[in-house]
Amino acid sequence: MTTIRSSSLRQRTMATLSALVLGGAMSSCKLDVTNPGPVLDSDLNTPSAMPALVNGMGGDLSNAIGNYLTRGALAGLELVHSGNFAAEKQFNAGAIRPEDVGGDWARMHTARYVAENGIERMKTVLGASFETNANTPRAYLYAGFANRFLGENVCNAVIDGGGSQPSAIHFVRAESLFTRALTLARAQNTISLVNAALAGRATVLAWQGKWAAADADAALVPATFRHNALFSTNTTRENLDLAVQTISRREVTVWNTVWVTDRDTRVLYDTVKTGAAITKGQDGATNFFRQKKYLTLGDPVALAKGTEMLLIRAEAALRGNDFVAAMSFINQERATYPLSALTATSMSDAWTILQRERGAVLWLEGRRLWDLRRWLDEGRNLSLKGRSTCMPISAEEAAGNMNLR
Repeated sequence: MTTIRSSSLRQRTMATLSALVLGGAMSSCKLDVTNPGPVLDSDLNTPSAMPALVNGMGGDLSNAIGNYLTRGALAGLELVHSGNFAAEKQFNAGAIRPEDVGGDWARMHTARYVAENGIERMKTVLGASFETNANTPRAYLYAGFANRFLGENVCNAVIDGGGSQPSAIHFVRAESLFTRALTLARAQNTISLVNAALAGRATVLAWQGKWAAADADAALVPATFRHNALFSTNTTRENLDLAVQTISRREVTVWNTVWVTDRDTRVLYDTVKTGAAITKGQDGATNFFRQKKYLTLGDPVALAKGTEMLLIRAEAALRGNDFVAAMSFINQERATYPLSALTATSMSDAWTILQRERGAVLWLEGRRLWDLRRWLDEGRNLSLKGRSTCMPISAEEAAGNMNLR
């Protein structure tokens, strides 16, 4: 298993204007106080700073994912709102509005920019040793997963203050980044990173319609493989926010989702009671069923799994009109949990089973909205009909980006 660490390292490693401004403003006062926190940008231009720089990339990616999971789960019908937050109430109702996505938009693009820009810095600092440095494939992975996360959740791509583009641009970028990670990880013989790169690339190849190539990559990933984004209880920034909203608070509930009537051991939750009565959510009215996939504020979130690779192969087979092969891959995935095999007698049956399996395997990992969005576009699943299917360009981005006016 490989991991992406959530940390506040970027705050400690990326240059901060406040350090420079405060330093200049206070110099005439000659106060004998030194601020040990902020690190100057120039301090990162040394090989010894590369591990911290790359850990910072992982921290920003985890921060973006961790803060979005709750709203993504509401929009993707994985959870129901049971609290008092205004934006979450809109996501739950199927309305993802520009004025409600500013924080998520900024965090997602921060993760992408920090990783991509950090790679360019590493090239300059490391020079000839760039490709052999152990941190380099990790950096490409962070950039690849950040782009995939954007591609699966935003309606339109906006790269570094540019104009609006199709969201699929992020999948194209991710494919290139995962390919570089794969090449370097193979050269360094780092098998865990090889598998992470293959799994990441398999997904974005599939989302571009390159199903044969996706199947080829997915076939190389062990069924038991898992690549995580890590969280921690060290600081609030490092917490998994979804866990906060269901452990510390009662803002979202599994109640009234499909998983209540269609129980599955991969979709863990419990019915919380106060005495003999079901406990209500933070709103005082909605039944609170607590998710149990994440039991602490520091639990990891999967970015790539071998079980999803089997489902990628199953979907590739279905798109090739081979439901027998598709069911074989699905049952290989189920056997890893372990669960009993399923049968299908038609393409329609197999598609229904595949969609449910992806829902269970990827539950609360920030992936369901994309699945429902793409299947809606193909007419295979109407769950999101009449609802928002992706995150629009934020109101803040639209107001501050001259190329969007």
